[in-house]
Amino acid sequence: MKKIGFLSFGHWAPSPQSQTRSASDALLQSIELAVATEALGADGAYFRVHHFARQLGSPFPLLAAVGARTSRIEIGTAVIDMRYENPLYMAEDAGAADLIAGGRLQLGISRGSPEQVIDGWRYFGYAPQEGESDADMARRHTGVLLEVLRGKGFAQPNPRPMFPNPPGLLRVEPHSEGLRDRIWWGAATNATAEWAAKLGMNLQSSTLKFDEGGKPFHIQQAEQIRAFRAAWKAAGHEREPRVSVSRSIFALVDDRDRAYFGSNESEDHFGYIEADRRAVFGRTYAAEPDVLIEELKKDEAIAEADTLLLTVPNQLGVDYNAHVIEAILTHVAPALGWR
Repeated sequence: MKKIGFLSFGHWAPSPQSQTRSASDALLQSIELAVATEALGADGAYFRVHHFARQLGSPFPLLAAVGARTSRIEIGTAVIDMRYENPLYMAEDAGAADLIAGGRLQLGISRGSPEQVIDGWRYFGYAPQEGESDADMARRHTGVLLEVLRGKGFAQPNPRPMFPNPPGLLRVEPHSEGLRDRIWWGAATNATAEWAAKLGMNLQSSTLKFDEGGKPFHIQQAEQIRAFRAAWKAAGHEREPRVSVSRSIFALVDDRDRAYFGSNESEDHFGYIEADRRAVFGRTYAAEPDVLIEELKKDEAIAEADTLLLTVPNQLGVDYNAHVIEAILTHVAPALGWR
């Protein structure tokens, strides 16, 4: 059994070929797709966050809206770039969104990927400390967030407050109990997966990772997941960790599917997402259901994960993306034991 959700980048473009032509379209259609996905019996609605781009960029209003319109599915991010975040303000926003959703928030965070502008986090008012890299800054912000989410008081109260305070040091409010255990780290390497495990964060692994040996993508990703689980066990955490992987998977069940994805003959490829580091990019799966089932049986990383996030082509519209998700739930997942 696996939890199955969607992951949307929320692209929008003012083009006749796009059904998502504005930021408003991207936000409102994201909410509608989450509602439709819940009705289909899927388990999650996740959103990617990019800044300075025609994509989803401010996750917490969207997450709160999805939480208010749904009742069962998990809602989350994959991922929020921690280079851009004030961790205390983020803890307030996350606590509020989680309370609105009734404790369904699954918050994916990370160092982030290369952005649309050079050092975009500087425009948000952040800069690495002396001797830090931007990745170090992201991990420092993460450490503060994790500590604040524990809900312990740390701020000295004003002796003459506007409103009465509870006794002792004050914490960030609103606090949502249990959210600390629902923080995920998007790891691109085995080492960062192990680091996340030591801190008690769940693991999100994307459709790409930095190349660590030249093996096929799914094998490298499976090795990353095993390294994460070993580090988690060594750290002695009491709860079981969760692991998600993202995939582009399309079951060709009608003429629309064949028109959009029928000519896809994707395979893993190696390239450079950063100038000095080679990455391996996972293939897209697109085939008739019986063929797709046999191909997915061989994916070691999906087998290792408890959660599968289906990346969706959101600019094709809510109805088509709901169809894509339903096709996997109906024609593929049961044969693989995911349902």
